[in-house]
Amino acid sequence: MRIITAKSAGFCFGVNRAIEACYKEIEKGGRIFTYGPLIHNKNVNADLESKGVHVTESLEGCEGATVIIRSHGVGKDVYDELETRKIAYVDGTCPFVKKIHNIVRDKHDNGYEIIIIGDAKHPEVMGINGWCGNSAIIVDNAEDAAKIELSPDKKYAVVVQTTFRESKFQDILAVLNEKSGNISYDNTICSATEERQKEAVKISKTVDKMLVIGDKGSSNTQKLYEICKKNCQNTYYIETIQDLVLNNCRINDRIGITAGASTPPAIIKEVITTMSEMDEVKNTMEGEELTFEQMLNESFVTLHTGDIVKGTVISTAGEEVSVNLGYKSDGIIPRDEFSNDKSIVPSKTVQPGDEIEVFVVRVNDGEGNVLLSRKKVENQKGMEEIEKAYEEKTPVTGKVIRIVKGGLIAVSNGVQIFIPSSQVSGRFVEDLSVYDGTELTFNIIELDKSKRRFIGGRKALLAKEAEEKKAAVFASLEAGKKVTGTVSRITDFGAFVDLGGVDGLIHISEMSWGRISNPKEVLSEGDTVEVVVLDVDREKSKISLSLKDVTPNPWTLAADKYIVGSIVEGKVVRMVPFGAFIELEPGVDGLVHISQIADKRVEKPEDELTIGEIIKVKVIDVNAEQKKISLSKKAADAPVVEEAPAEEAPVEE
Repeated sequence: MRIITAKSAGFCFGVNRAIEACYKEIEKGGRIFTYGPLIHNKNVNADLESKGVHVTESLEGCEGATVIIRSHGVGKDVYDELETRKIAYVDGTCPFVKKIHNIVRDKHDNGYEIIIIGDAKHPEVMGINGWCGNSAIIVDNAEDAAKIELSPDKKYAVVVQTTFRESKFQDILAVLNEKSGNISYDNTICSATEERQKEAVKISKTVDKMLVIGDKGSSNTQKLYEICKKNCQNTYYIETIQDLVLNNCRINDRIGITAGASTPPAIIKEVITTMSEMDEVKNTMEGEELTFEQMLNESFVTLHTGDIVKGTVISTAGEEVSVNLGYKSDGIIPRDEFSNDKSIVPSKTVQPGDEIEVFVVRVNDGEGNVLLSRKKVENQKGMEEIEKAYEEKTPVTGKVIRIVKGGLIAVSNGVQIFIPSSQVSGRFVEDLSVYDGTELTFNIIELDKSKRRFIGGRKALLAKEAEEKKAAVFASLEAGKKVTGTVSRITDFGAFVDLGGVDGLIHISEMSWGRISNPKEVLSEGDTVEVVVLDVDREKSKISLSLKDVTPNPWTLAADKYIVGSIVEGKVVRMVPFGAFIELEPGVDGLVHISQIADKRVEKPEDELTIGEIIKVKVIDVNAEQKKISLSKKAADAPVVEEAPAEEAPVEE
């Protein structure tokens, strides 16, 4: 006879954690209640009852005792009542279930209707529903999902019972998505459950008989039985060895064994031992009398200092991360061992139920906990990535965590890298603090693993990027094209505009249709401007721009706007010996000849006019092609002569 046992058979870490917490409370003494059966297994619950642990469905009379919340979790109202009654409690909720509680609470608070895929009568589902005011729609098959009415005006959030079958979940989700386009979902099936079900499929396809061990009230065990029965007709669902009919098995049978998440290791070992004895096969359990607690301890993994192992996050209280490792004690990641980047907040990075890889620093930290480090795993993996980047000359990205003398310290892949100030930018940077907390991309230009010396540089990378940007900009420009840029520098002769890595020049003569004496009259550094490309010289890398050409030339409308004989207003902008120039609008000046300033002899224009003065002038002549307008102030100032009315002829009487 050959026995094939599933690796994942028996207690999952959530159940194991709840039971362990209960036994710790038993050691302390005092009255203990579990809120509902701690797990779905009669044998375990009977063992706890024999040690004085009572099951309650109500908090009445629990004052002064310790209440242990079952692994399936409870609704928010139970926590509220515990606080109101000031009852001490230990939260044995599985972290995977706790994660669902948080999702449901947050989604419900943000206006989502909650849909739970699972068994409405299961305590886990009842507890989840308690985090949205018991308002959730609950469905456990595709047929019922098809009958649900969903409003097109509402948002729906879907979660799923941790022990639900993946295939059924996907079928139901497909139906819900057909009924509404406003559905978001979280696949909250426990990874351990999924792994257990995959193992059950694999083993049941290769054996003559299949044993599924677990309490008949256990949802996940029932699902294991259904899965195995599809692949192996000779599948038996047993709670203990007493349910096993031994003569069902033959000497040459291949027998597969799996067990639900709430099945204790003692029962699994008892079944395996009995089956082995049928074939006269010796095993390590033969002749031993072990207690339930001893059986439980034997099921734990073995840890050693220096191991890198995977675990599941239990909590992040006080930014200290508790991790279940399948060991008899939980692991602790202190805040300063979580990451090299001190700005990273553990509670915002990992959540209860998340899988995490950790380094075992010490198996016992003096308080019975396993001391762990996530930072050391980061360092080890990051070192490999940094070495690879150095060898392949590929850039990496890191976050600046500190400004030091002579440069920056950045963290990339968990490794601290020094970037000298000369390598931070393509130009000198006086104040490096502007980079604090920023993400930078750089090359690894020097690496000495033995001395843990890692030096990064951005200079060559930035130069390459600048050349690529420059080439792209020049390729996109042509005379007459309108482009947008940022004024990067102003000089006496014009302004330079950054067009995306390449500067173009607006000469002072191209800034305005009017007269300006300094570019700063029109532009300031940092201004965003639209300009017209006048010329592109790719060989000399020069770009000529015009700001004034963005607007029409005012002289094109001058003849129609300033009609000969009309009187208009203008500003005195310039004096010359032979007269004064008057600005009629930006870019259009007219000349008042000295003889047309006043109705008298004028020696100098300054005797009658002042720069900036607004005056009325009469249009004498317009030559738009030569951009000349002749004006007269004295004609505009001359009194208007009204024609005398014609005399009326006498009326004959």
